[in-house]
Formats: sequence, structure tokens, C-alpha cells
Amino acid sequence: MKPYFTAIIEKEDDMYVALCPEVDIASQGYTIEEAKSNLREAVELFLEYASDNEIQNRLHYDVYISPLEVNIGQTA
Repeated sequence: MKPYFTAIIEKEDDMYVALCPEVDIASQGYTIEEAKSNLREAVELFLEYASDNEIQNRLHYDVYISPLEVNIGQTA
């Protein structure tokens, strides 16, 4: 079974930046697909070459993505 991680991708100027919050690794690409592919490669390389201690220190599975409503210029 392959583990699943989260990819958060956002546009910055003319590129897309991809972040994997479970291991705090980021990458980028000129398309969403390229950014995601580059992130996958970066995470795979990290998991392959990092020490077990480094992986355990950075790895956290309790990642939640949720909308957040905020007030702008108003008092609550």
C-alpha cells in the first residue's frame, strides 16, 4: 500500500507552488501537473534518502484543510 500525502498548490506569478504539509516540502512548476509531479519527486527523494530520525521529526499526519472565514476591516 502506498502512503497518501496532501498537495496544496497555488499560483504565484507565472508558476505554481506545491506544498506537502505532512513533511514540509515544497516544489514548483509552470503547470499544476508539473508542480504536483515535481512535489511527488521531492517527497519521494526525501523519504528515500533522509534518515529515519529526520523523517520522524518532520512527518505529521494530522493535517486538516478547511475553509476559514475572517472579518476584514470590521470589529467582531
